[in-house]
Amino acid sequence: MLLTQSARSVSALLTRWRLFASLSSLPLPLSNSSSAAAPACAETVWTVPLQEHPWYDHVRLKRVFVTDGTRHQVVLVDVRKLLACADRDNTDYVLKPVAEWHSGKARGIREFLDPENPRIPQMPYVTISTRRAPGLLGWFGLEREGVVAFRNGQHRARYLADAGARWFPVEVHEREATLLRELCGAADDARTVIRATPLNTGGV
Repeated sequence: MLLTQSARSVSALLTRWRLFASLSSLPLPLSNSSSAAAPACAETVWTVPLQEHPWYDHVRLKRVFVTDGTRHQVVLVDVRKLLACADRDNTDYVLKPVAEWHSGKARGIREFLDPENPRIPQMPYVTISTRRAPGLLGWFGLEREGVVAFRNGQHRARYLADAGARWFPVEVHEREATLLRELCGAADDARTVIRATPLNTGGV
């Protein structure tokens, strides 16, 4: 009789455990998720000055990934360093200089980036990796170089460089953010030049 009661107790415990496990694996309601709880006004706009652009003297850029808890980061980059790394991309998607674009493409990007437009363009979205550098040190594994690939925004990045932008923000996955800062990061004074403003303020 004692054995039978023990077996029943074990069976009851297993049943309760299965019920608890099935309940704990259910997805949480969207109202409790951090992305749903994030306020819409939390979006930020970066103002990037242009030094050599007769049509307007700045552009506005916003993030690609805006939900709370995103695994992407905004990094201020040096334009020349970024494009030097991008020119090493071997995926056959490296654009020609802006001067070689047909007039319609250049005009379209210029109008797209115009700060008078109500729609704010997204900043470029990139990935970065390293490879063995050419030359003797590279062959011995002592020197590596950065390679940037654009997931989105290569036209606007090259247009901004041509328009005289020295620095601008890009978005990158958090696991690559440190490497991007090391190889393409902007100078410290870039933070005093490029303004980041909450979207819901009157100054944007």
